[in-house]
Amino acid sequence: MIEKINNDSNVTSDQSPLTIGTHVLSSRLILGSGKYQSFEMMQKSVAASGTECITIAVRREKLYDGTGRNILDYIDFDRYTLLPNTAGCYDADTAVRCALMGREILKGLENPGADWVKLEVLGDSRSLLPDPIESLKATEQLVKEGLQVLCYTSDDPIIARRLKEAGATAVMPAGSPIGSGLGVANPNNLQIILDDLKRDSPEFPVIVDAGVGTASDAAIAMELGADAVLLNSAVARAEDPVNMAVAMKLGVEAGRLAWMSGRIPKSRYGSASSPEIGVISERK
Repeated sequence: MIEKINNDSNVTSDQSPLTIGTHVLSSRLILGSGKYQSFEMMQKSVAASGTECITIAVRREKLYDGTGRNILDYIDFDRYTLLPNTAGCYDADTAVRCALMGREILKGLENPGADWVKLEVLGDSRSLLPDPIESLKATEQLVKEGLQVLCYTSDDPIIARRLKEAGATAVMPAGSPIGSGLGVANPNNLQIILDDLKRDSPEFPVIVDAGVGTASDAAIAMELGADAVLLNSAVARAEDPVNMAVAMKLGVEAGRLAWMSGRIPKSRYGSASSPEIGVISERK
């Protein structure tokens, strides 16, 4: 649904919700909770971003800081849904165990995020690229366990299709390697993934995850037709995380609105924006 921003303007803003399985979010930006200088900075940045969903690494995240404070005490469960993730896992069995552990943790906290997981199974610690075989294997197992699986994957259209066929609730292709800040390195592959996965099911969520460095990267992902963007380092490691969080919010919104508006076709040659014949009479 498109609504006017105010009564005095024809400018519109996308108010349509993002539906991921049984979860409905008004914001299309999902933020991670790691790498911030302090829990207070994380709290302020998340609030500034407008997100409603925060990821937390079940295996790798340090829930307590050096003074014994728990990160969960800085997250308002009435305002945010937690999305447990399996960051730091390098095989399907470990990822499945972490996902199930995350479910139990959030059940104890009575957070609605207990029924889903961001699945991340990495191939190696240097590239942090996903292992397609282990990711597919873990997806199949977790779907059988009744979890809604949001699977992080490469920008390979074939494995993206296989993950959807395996029952993934959402597929999350990487824009570029985790934490690289390279942005959308291969927009053509992302476009193929979007076209393929949405051909028969337009509402199937495709979320660009990893590699975003600045707001224009988020906008580009959304302009391609992605349903949402998930990021962490771009905000947490920015010189001013709070302002960058606002920039990411606006980038996602601008990209979404641009995609819905329909860009002009690209052309090898120029096209005059003003008519050659108009108020001034035609040259003789």
